[in-house]
Amino acid sequence: MTFDITVTTSDSPRSEAEVAEILANPGFGTHFTDHMLTVEWTPELGWHDARITAYGPISLDPATAVLHYAQETFEGMKAYRHADGSVWTFRPEENAARMARSSHRLALPVLEPEDFVRCVDALVEVDQRWVPENADAGAGEKSLYLRPFMFASESFLGVRPSQHVTFMVIASPAGAYFKGGVKPLSLWLTEDYTRAGRGGMGAAKTGGNYASSLVAQQEATAHDCDQVVFLDVAEGRYVEELGGMNMYFVYRDGHVVTPETGTILEGITRSAIIELAQKKGHRVEERKIAIDEWREGVASGEITEIFACGTAAVVTPVGTLRWDGGEVSGEATEEAGPLTMEIRQDLVDLQFGRADDAFGWMHRVV
Repeated sequence: MTFDITVTTSDSPRSEAEVAEILANPGFGTHFTDHMLTVEWTPELGWHDARITAYGPISLDPATAVLHYAQETFEGMKAYRHADGSVWTFRPEENAARMARSSHRLALPVLEPEDFVRCVDALVEVDQRWVPENADAGAGEKSLYLRPFMFASESFLGVRPSQHVTFMVIASPAGAYFKGGVKPLSLWLTEDYTRAGRGGMGAAKTGGNYASSLVAQQEATAHDCDQVVFLDVAEGRYVEELGGMNMYFVYRDGHVVTPETGTILEGITRSAIIELAQKKGHRVEERKIAIDEWREGVASGEITEIFACGTAAVVTPVGTLRWDGGEVSGEATEEAGPLTMEIRQDLVDLQFGRADDAFGWMHRVV
């Protein structure tokens, strides 16, 4: 522990009736809890002035460095309410470790993993009434989405690492990603845009990576597709990831392939799926997978299932792949495959306390 966290509760929290109304249909990213956590850093003081205060706007000078040079990182995670009323997070130490890696890549100070977890826990504890209940064990997937983020908050226009950095955590109740059942995504293969290259920021969770994906996502939407697929920058041959999710391919003999990391984000859900699949007896390969292997594998039936994963959707099946001039679909793209749904159910049951945590992934907060 390197700092204490002071708590000043809001003078005007939402009423219980308001909270109940929001939690009945929270959507995603539109409602926020009563409080937020803030910690500041300078070279002289290190991390200091950790505080939980009422949620509200923050004041930034027009010369604040992040507005000009995009020096920032963030994380995405969830808090889950179990049937006994307790509240848990899923592998928070992995989010902490990834933020440390992202901070290093963006020349930001590293918040020690122990302090990262303490900060997240502190806000969840103060705003625990915002963690939704899930009365329906079959479809209940409501949670409290947590957004820790760090940014260059120094007012200075020089191009160098910021000498004042702010770390914050905010929280937003989230509904189930899929309404009306899990359905395969349609994907657009962009051949004009790439997400990251060797030595770039692809493995860091930073806003610039998402900003650069938006024009390609517009392209996907224009072609009536849900998400966009990015290929590697060097050869334009190998599948990397979607705009915000990692990918998996299941083969006829039962082995599973996921694109290797290095230029893509190392997803927390991604690594959990590797362990889950291996425990089920499936060989998992982390390697390059060519777009032609995808197309030909689906057409021939060699690839039997395709799915993507991320914090919001957990696991989602992938359907048709389209590109300029063609598309590929087959048995693997028509509906969610058995392994896809089995892994998805295993993860959701674990996160919401409906299954034993054999991996020790859950962290109790309240």
